[in-house]
Amino acid sequence: MTDPHQPSAQIAALSATEILHQFADGTLRSIDLVEALLARIEAIDSPSSDIALRSVAAVADNVRELAQQRDEERARGEIRGPLHGVPVLIKDNIEAVGLPGMAGSSALQNRPSRDATLVTRLREAGAIVMGSTNLSEWANIRSQRSTSGWSAIGGLVGNPWALDRSAGGSSSGSGAALAARLSPLAVGTETDGSIVCPASVNGVVGLKPTVGVVPTTHVIPISSSQDSPGAMARSVADVSLLFSVLSSQEPLSPSKNLRFAVATNWQTGHRATDEQFERLIQHLESQGFDLVKREVALPDAQAGEDEGTVLFCELFDDLGAYLAQRPGEGVRSLADVVAFEDEHADVEQPYFGHDIFETALTLGGRSNPSYAPARERNLRWAIDTCLTPALEDVDILLAPAYGPSWKSDLVVGGHPGPASPATMAPAIAGWPILSVPNGLVHGLPIGVAMIARPNDEWTLLAGAGLIEAEISSVSPLGEPSFPAALRG
Repeated sequence: MTDPHQPSAQIAALSATEILHQFADGTLRSIDLVEALLARIEAIDSPSSDIALRSVAAVADNVRELAQQRDEERARGEIRGPLHGVPVLIKDNIEAVGLPGMAGSSALQNRPSRDATLVTRLREAGAIVMGSTNLSEWANIRSQRSTSGWSAIGGLVGNPWALDRSAGGSSSGSGAALAARLSPLAVGTETDGSIVCPASVNGVVGLKPTVGVVPTTHVIPISSSQDSPGAMARSVADVSLLFSVLSSQEPLSPSKNLRFAVATNWQTGHRATDEQFERLIQHLESQGFDLVKREVALPDAQAGEDEGTVLFCELFDDLGAYLAQRPGEGVRSLADVVAFEDEHADVEQPYFGHDIFETALTLGGRSNPSYAPARERNLRWAIDTCLTPALEDVDILLAPAYGPSWKSDLVVGGHPGPASPATMAPAIAGWPILSVPNGLVHGLPIGVAMIARPNDEWTLLAGAGLIEAEISSVSPLGEPSFPAALRG
């Protein structure tokens, strides 16, 4: 039975690893954990609450029933898998029976959800799929002027460290919900930066795996060449646990001492962030880490233009194919979505339009003659010019991720804050990238980006665990306090 003296806030703050230990020794039940989290969601997250974080898009109707079922199974000695009884939140562009799976868009209202393959894996591992998280609508592929964390269905996600600042995007709600202690685990998706950004600015850990390692079946797509669902949590250990389930892989330990490269010219341009990263590198050197410093190729205008061409062409094809086969009545193509949003502009376009969708319609998919050469140039730059030389003779590449979060602005636009170019090359190449918190700057979290070779996630996670331990000793993060809007 749960310790009656254990406050609900203390229960909500437990990591997945701690939860499993308390399940094992009988000091915690799934139902009590779920009740504590649901109460916290109501008190902190709901639009009617004082804080109104808006990170949770929906809660599953059967979550209490599932928790009680897991407790009964545990009492009989029946353990489904490594996440038995542990709650998980999934991003709203991931389908799950009983949850909306709308990517934040009213265009997908009343379209029945199926269990995505990754959701099936979670359920088979014993996890409780507790709810879905708000996001930048359509995973932030709709407009150049979009505000990260806003969707027509869920409104604007706040950042628990400062409510007037962005929770990043597009996995905004997943990052904010973890930081707010609304769930021990969350699933995000990334096409370019959409896990790393919210992980960095909310002070949590986020892993975008190699493209294809975690299945994207019944995940609302942008790009088959770059989309990748991934694990998010408040610690590397918990991300490792969740990634093992999502990928159906057994954890592996590297058989050698790890060597790191530091991208000396990949900086955010935010002085305090870059200085804190440099202090971390100096500390790692003092602790005997094997580090090599090198300049790494920077993206140029051609690389950025090519990535846009690839993503917009793949969006036309991949989203169109998805919409055509999803059950229920409604939009069946990208053109249908644009028409729907124009017809319902008061709901869908009160702050910004869908100029990227319009560009994608003009390009018309992979059949456009610009697509294939753009993809070829993009891969050549990302792999041959950037990542392969950067990772020569090392296991992991280090760089700053994002600086402190920027102010959310629905009137003028998102104003993305300081960031290094760390996400771009691994996004294009489909290689794994992770962000781990690097303490606070002006009271706001910043992150360290870590990149490894394809299918080398366990090396990346092992290195992240080492870095996390060192950061915790010199720059402990603490917990957010949900401060209201401030000047400055």
